[in-house]
Amino acid sequence: MKILLIEDNRKLAEYATLGLGKAGFVVDAVSTAGDGWEALAVGSYDAVVLDLGLPDRDGMDLLEEMRRNGVACAVLILTARDGVENRVNGLTAGADDYLVKPFAMAELVARLRALERRQGKGLEMTLCYGNVSFDPLTREARVGEIVLTLSRRERDALEYLIRRGGRVITRTALEEALYPMGEELASNAVDVLIYRLRKRLQDAGAAVVIVTMRGVGYMLSVQPS
Repeated sequence: MKILLIEDNRKLAEYATLGLGKAGFVVDAVSTAGDGWEALAVGSYDAVVLDLGLPDRDGMDLLEEMRRNGVACAVLILTARDGVENRVNGLTAGADDYLVKPFAMAELVARLRALERRQGKGLEMTLCYGNVSFDPLTREARVGEIVLTLSRRERDALEYLIRRGGRVITRTALEEALYPMGEELASNAVDVLIYRLRKRLQDAGAAVVIVTMRGVGYMLSVQPS
């Protein structure tokens, strides 16, 4: 799940980015409504975590503009405004959830996962492709009964591939899904990541293979028996 965090408090943004990253989310963080709007224009996000007290514009105005312009991703308002009227106004304007600061990271993670389930992502179910399985909640990957030892990014890549098993995924789409905006990447970063993941699957006896489609991207495919 890729998250756009729009929060002007630097320490809080760093805390949220770190916590969500540990939970398996990919986070792009910006500090103004203007930067948030630009990120939405060029990127693809599953959810927006939106502060209301932004320096250049009220977050409610940004939310209303998002909905007027057909931005359909889930929005979770994260704010210090804790009045009932504030909550009602936020939800009426198009927010999917409302969380008041200060907050517990575990609750933010749980609420985002609930939003993803609501969008039909099936987070409550173990994902399977061939003899490979992945539990989105525990982030555990298995080949049959063998638990794979994977890095966080390898787990993210495997989840992304399993959810799109049998379909070609472009290199650009994979980069955007796995790496935060602005992160400097080596030209072969995705190739190296896929190579490592492919080897771990092969060594564990996986009945699936990551196929490289030259000049296009990658595809997770079941190997013929």
